[in-house]
Amino acid sequence: MFILSVSRKVKTTKESTKRLGSKSVRVIGVSSYSTQPLTSKDAKDKYKLVIVGGGTGGLAVASQVQKSVQDVCIIEPQEKHYYQPGWTLVGGGIWKKSSTERDEGSLIPNGHTWVKDKVSSFQPDDNTVTLEDGKKIGYDFLVVSSGIQINWNKIKGLEETLGKNGVCSNYSFDVVDKTWKFIQEFKGGRALFTQPNTPIKCGGAPQKIMYIAYDHWKRSGKSADISFFTGMPGIFPSPHYGEILKGICKERGIDVNYKTNLIAVDGDKKEATFMDLDSNKERKEKFDMIHVVPPMSAPKYIADSPISNEAGYVDVDKGTLQHNKYNNIFGLGDSSSLPTSKTAAAIASQAPIISEKLSALIENRTATKIPPYNGYTSCPIPTGIDKLLLAEFDYTLRPCETFGRLINQDLPRYDMFLMKTLGFPWMYWNGLVTGGWWKGAMDMKQRFPFLNKPHLNPKDAPPS
Repeated sequence: MFILSVSRKVKTTKESTKRLGSKSVRVIGVSSYSTQPLTSKDAKDKYKLVIVGGGTGGLAVASQVQKSVQDVCIIEPQEKHYYQPGWTLVGGGIWKKSSTERDEGSLIPNGHTWVKDKVSSFQPDDNTVTLEDGKKIGYDFLVVSSGIQINWNKIKGLEETLGKNGVCSNYSFDVVDKTWKFIQEFKGGRALFTQPNTPIKCGGAPQKIMYIAYDHWKRSGKSADISFFTGMPGIFPSPHYGEILKGICKERGIDVNYKTNLIAVDGDKKEATFMDLDSNKERKEKFDMIHVVPPMSAPKYIADSPISNEAGYVDVDKGTLQHNKYNNIFGLGDSSSLPTSKTAAAIASQAPIISEKLSALIENRTATKIPPYNGYTSCPIPTGIDKLLLAEFDYTLRPCETFGRLINQDLPRYDMFLMKTLGFPWMYWNGLVTGGWWKGAMDMKQRFPFLNKPHLNPKDAPPS
């Protein structure tokens, strides 16, 4: 039984920047999830199912196959699991950092094996993976959900100054709270927010903290000259929501620069160097605060393996999530080749497709008919400290809204902000990475067809 305890509400005055996190949502009783790690030497030589990665995707699949697949091994080196969608709220002073962290073992189902180690290579022709210490573990079926690699070193000077000199990033648990510190200490002046031209976790995250900072500074009476530098050609993957976000930036006087990558940061000089991706010319910008989103890529051990595509990601069919060459391998989440935005909401709709297919194969039965994955993803974008734009779209980049028949999702809303701060975290901890009952918006719309709202406006079509 799960109990949700809400102890205080979000305030909508200046004080609303006070944290809502760990004192807002308290979950009691997850008795069937408690697993101690094994070292590689104590692990068996083979398992029915091996899951590489104990992040959102790996735990979601592990939870959903808990009753149907008994011989499961999860390979995950980290002792802690983080609710990374909450780091925007930590950086914005709305949550405490500690509220996003749980012990990894508390999320792994009883009966599954957790090997606390790293995979160094894949041998798909032999149905084995090799760990860093050289041990090989065999499998009948393999699920890969290893996340994405964050390349801090690709920006010159960033690692040396991160967390100091007004340089911050919400993409690291170690320094995410420095973002809020620098927002509070900001006395006015130039604030820069960046996004690289690579795939990243949640395409809207670089803007989220910018809008929260703007709202805080406005309510605090501080003058800020805000610029957004993105390496992408547009402000957001979906043109429909992109127009809405461009309107918000225009209304707030935020200068948006496209196809412009951050390549260096000098914290002592408070100077950032950008490169125009069309002309390859460099330009320098002074700052009083800068929030950096570093470039990202597929993990190297996947990119160098036989299971990757040319871009380095696990090469899977975009509908079935099954590997395009090895039919006993599946991939989901940030390390997969799926051409959609990399979010927890996307994983929630991907995991059930893999879990049902795996269960059917192992139980030697016909799989329950599940529609192929349509690229559904969601990006809840706070546009301030108490409003949120819930962007949902699929492979077509057109809106694919869950609540569009009930409310106007084109408007930033307080109720959607509450979904972000209260509803989504509760579903994540209790229904997705544990529980096994939250199977994403695609499943929800299949169960409740009236929620499907077609968007036929030609302006919503993806660019040609």
